Amino acid sequence: MLKLHGHPFSSYCWKALIALYANGTPFTFVQMESDRPLSEQFPGKVHPGGHIPVLEDGDTVVVEATSIVEHLAVHHPGPAPLIPADPAEAVVARMIDRVFDNYVMGNMQRVVAAHLASRDKPELGMRASPDAAEIAAAKARLRQAYAWLETWLGVNRLPPHVSLVTCAAAPSLFYADWIEPIAEDQPRLKALRAQLLALPAVARCVEDARPYRPFFPLGAPDRD
Repeated sequence: MLKLHGHPFSSYCWKALIALYANGTPFTFVQMESDRPLSEQFPGKVHPGGHIPVLEDGDTVVVEATSIVEHLAVHHPGPAPLIPADPAEAVVARMIDRVFDNYVMGNMQRVVAAHLASRDKPELGMRASPDAAEIAAAKARLRQAYAWLETWLGVNRLPPHVSLVTCAAAPSLFYADWIEPIAEDQPRLKALRAQLLALPAVARCVEDARPYRPFFPLGAPDRD
């Protein structure tokens, strides 16, 4: 039995969960204990950065969400075409996976991190304000990524759902739109987000994460 170590509210854990749900792959979800340091839990001991998700497949440990999806595609294939069979199409899928992770998810997390960093500043004797310059820079990079993706979607096609791209795009667009809403003049990207959220595997992640929305440092919007 596979074991996935993570948390339902983690965007990167969604990447692995979407792949598992889409293929109906049996697994056990090991949720991180909030009252214990991550360094004392399994991911903190086996991941070089002490991050989640981490997959256990027998004696094999796989770290990093993209690598977990790749591992599932090779060792636990199912009806969902996680990695395109055509090598050239697989290259494109991996490229777009990197775009979503690095420029959508990454910049979304920069904003979240700025808010988290401002929470506890005992040396200042008060709660500090989030770094406005960092937030503005991250949002600008998000808008840049949105614009690139809108253009790319106009002349290219995504692999069929559920693919590696689906696994990266769904959590990226879900949370990033909370921070910097996708513009009205980016209809393709808005439509992709709505399409992704309607997929059963993604909808399950959304619902399982719903109880943890109060922990979103910016305040979760009353939608989705």
